[in-house]
Amino acid sequence: MWEAGAFLSIDVVEAALSAAMGPWRCLLLLPLLAPALRAQQQQFMEYVERRLTLLEERISQWYEQSSRYSSELRDFKNQVLGMLETAEKEREALRAEAEAAAVRMERLEREVDYLETQNPAPPCLEVDEALMEKQVATAKQRKNEKYSKVTDCSDTIGSIRAMKILKRFGSSSGLWTKDAAGSTEKIYVLDGTANDTVYVFPRMREFTLFSATRKAARIKLPYPWVGTGHLVYDGHLYYIRQQGSFQVIKFNLANKTVVDSSVFPAEEQIPVFGLSPFTYIEMAADEEGLWAIYATKEDEKNICLAKLDPSSLDIEQMWDTPCPRENAEGAFVVCGALHVVYNTRLPSRSRVQCVFDVSGTLSPDDASLVYFPKRYGSHSSLKYSPRERQLYAWDDGYQIIYRMEMKKKLEL
Repeated sequence: MWEAGAFLSIDVVEAALSAAMGPWRCLLLLPLLAPALRAQQQQFMEYVERRLTLLEERISQWYEQSSRYSSELRDFKNQVLGMLETAEKEREALRAEAEAAAVRMERLEREVDYLETQNPAPPCLEVDEALMEKQVATAKQRKNEKYSKVTDCSDTIGSIRAMKILKRFGSSSGLWTKDAAGSTEKIYVLDGTANDTVYVFPRMREFTLFSATRKAARIKLPYPWVGTGHLVYDGHLYYIRQQGSFQVIKFNLANKTVVDSSVFPAEEQIPVFGLSPFTYIEMAADEEGLWAIYATKEDEKNICLAKLDPSSLDIEQMWDTPCPRENAEGAFVVCGALHVVYNTRLPSRSRVQCVFDVSGTLSPDDASLVYFPKRYGSHSSLKYSPRERQLYAWDDGYQIIYRMEMKKKLEL
């Protein structure tokens, strides 16, 4: 093949030389030029062969890559199909579970409807007038009896030394507190004097560092509260509801249900503090247990005190105190002694000016005037923590902690 190509090329060269130089001279030069022409032709064919070899290598490489990509794509397709098949099976299983749950729920609703028709439940918070009169009569019989302490607590407030302003949150009136009988570090906030949503912060850090309530859980109460005299005690919120008469609602904060409720057995109640007209009952807790601070028209000048059973909300004992309502802004109980905080119509420096010890172990000398750290405002709530020996105060929208120094009572 290549030789035929070579002769053809020599003939072409010979024809060209004959035309240019004549036939005799062409015959003389042709033997000299033939080897050079054959060598050049050989080099050209080697070049073409190298290019073809390189092209074949690239085609082979492309074929290998395309085969690998095809194999990977096929594996990925099989994987996706397997996942889709699994997802479809799970979807069918969830659908079957949802249908079964719906059937069980429907059956449960039918059973509940049947039980309600057989045993109709009475209204939860209807006021039983006869029971209320009996409670009032029993409470009056035990009024001002000598109190037998359940603990050996013998401390009273020596001074209020430290004040720490945590932040400003919510409206001008409200309350914030910890559980007075528990070890939890949760912070409970009830903003305003008429609301139904409790904010629960997991720790003090979340409450102080964040301006909004995005770190707080929200608990919606079944009934709105009135005033700022509420209390968190042993995992329950004791709050005041007004429905004609005033009711104490015991609400479980864990399962968010009403555990108990009771109409407060006091007639013709009036605001307990002269400077806080929105609070009719102030719930308080100390080392002795649960208390209620209130006032009635029967003795409208002075504040009254009652000891409550936290389990049943029954009144255990009641007292008329010598502490006046006028210019009172708040109160709390420490070791069985009521401490009433006073101020002025134009907010000035708050002070504990009246102390009433239900056990009679506090001498008049111990009931000294105790001033709060210098700050001109007015407290809408003061919540005592027996475990920490400090007060959680709400002062015109500011949340404040007061730390107290205690001293021993001088018994009479």
